[in-house]
Amino acid sequence: MDLESALKECSTALDLFLNNRFSDALTLLKPWKSQSMYHAMGYSSILVMQAGMTFEPKDMDAAMASLRESLQTCQRFRKKTGIVETLTSLWYRQPSDNLTEEEMHAELCYAEVLLQKAALTFLDESIIGFIKGGMKIRNSYQIYKDCQAFASVTKDLEKQKSTHIHFRGGVNMGIGSFNLILSLLPSRVLRLMEFLGFSGDREMGLSELREGAASNSLRSILSTLTLLMFHLYISVILGTGEPNLSESEALLEPYIEKFPNGALILFYIARIALLKGNFTFAEEKFLACIAAQQEWRQIHHLCYWELMWAYSFEQNWKEAYRYADLLCKESKWSQATYTFQKAAILSMLPEEEVTGMKENVVEIFRQVEGLRLRIAGKSIPTEKFAAHKAERYSSSNPVKLVVPALEMMYVWNGFTVVGKRPELTKSILTTLEKAEEELRDDPNPSEYHMDDTCVIQLLKGLCLRHMGHLIQAELCFNHVIASESDIKHDSYLVPFTMYELGLLHKQKGDFNTAITVIENAKTNYKNYHMESRLHFRIHAALNTMGSFLAKLPPSRTPA
Repeated sequence: MDLESALKECSTALDLFLNNRFSDALTLLKPWKSQSMYHAMGYSSILVMQAGMTFEPKDMDAAMASLRESLQTCQRFRKKTGIVETLTSLWYRQPSDNLTEEEMHAELCYAEVLLQKAALTFLDESIIGFIKGGMKIRNSYQIYKDCQAFASVTKDLEKQKSTHIHFRGGVNMGIGSFNLILSLLPSRVLRLMEFLGFSGDREMGLSELREGAASNSLRSILSTLTLLMFHLYISVILGTGEPNLSESEALLEPYIEKFPNGALILFYIARIALLKGNFTFAEEKFLACIAAQQEWRQIHHLCYWELMWAYSFEQNWKEAYRYADLLCKESKWSQATYTFQKAAILSMLPEEEVTGMKENVVEIFRQVEGLRLRIAGKSIPTEKFAAHKAERYSSSNPVKLVVPALEMMYVWNGFTVVGKRPELTKSILTTLEKAEEELRDDPNPSEYHMDDTCVIQLLKGLCLRHMGHLIQAELCFNHVIASESDIKHDSYLVPFTMYELGLLHKQKGDFNTAITVIENAKTNYKNYHMESRLHFRIHAALNTMGSFLAKLPPSRTPA
């Protein structure tokens, strides 16, 4: 099969995939996967996606075996002299004289498959797996850089073949994704990565992905999905919670028309609605996504997670519990997180209702520690945090968590979402004030009393800030910071509160104070829960204030 025919057939398989016909897409690709690099890569990509969703060992093994075969298939089409000689020759003659169009595509497909293999290798629970994954990523990145060089010196349109648009689109996706992902890293990590030869330029990453999304190439949808993932998830969870919703809607629009019942498309329509605060519409679309297909039930699990949060934002704890319970029963992604979430939601309901549901909150919290996963010997930060909070239930005389579902809402940056709905924010504030009153009236305060008080003050401050009551919000945040020496267990509270105080100063327009306070949170606190998540958020916040920083005279620039 020639390159042009392979690209056309893979484009058909991609359409099948986006129309929820996952098995049909695999069936179309399978006969040619050992003879065509694009069929091999497409087939492996679907298996990798499936493995990433199920976490089932048999799916992981099938995906890894397919990736090895795909690398062999791609290798057969690569130039036999190797990439180093090819790069050297760039200085002397055009690479179109040096590499055939097919060989250029082979480099690109090889890099893409290698990157997918690295992603799966990271899930190996050993440090060796982690190192191997890192080496594969470096090799993949280097090949993408080489492909970028080929693309930049083959701009003579008369020499370009009809297949070249797909090559250029692949380069856009690869270079764009690497730059975007690396740009999220805190500056000290980014400096190390740049020393190792990587680049982490966010604007360049976004520009490359936008070009790829608009290119009408085979990988256009992949560039689009990468941008949607960045705007709708990464910038919310690891950023300041200010996603680019207008660009997300524009990116999705052509696919809504083409794949109106596609599960992935429905999912992102729902996610955009959720981030806008349109929770009822979001819930309808997530349910439509669930109804759209039954083949990949893992997509249902993504919807359960989102529905759990949508109902939590509305404080509809019974419905939120329903989806947390489904995740505990069906999904293998993070059983510790789901179990904690389920117990946390039940904690928000009156005890008689929980008894009527035949659930035991204490027993559920006690399960959390034993369900934790480890990747490369390391705990997952959110699971570690959940296990730390659940420790209070391990003794024979458990001490109740004060508002655990709202605290976890903050961990996932949910207050930036619910903050778009003033009436729901006010309702959460009422819940917090009631919890505060109960804590104040407790005749036998526990050793966790001050920690619980500070959790409530932090969350109250967030509600008040989103409602525009900045002076009252600042008082809440300062209360937490002033209580630092009395906090015994939740050391994460002070640095996170300082970060939120910094955002409050930014909201007031006092950028200088905002930067000083946020820098203080970054440099003066170490070894607390969710530290890396806060550093991602700090990095994002300082980036948004970068233009202001640049205008400051050196004497006024915060250290």
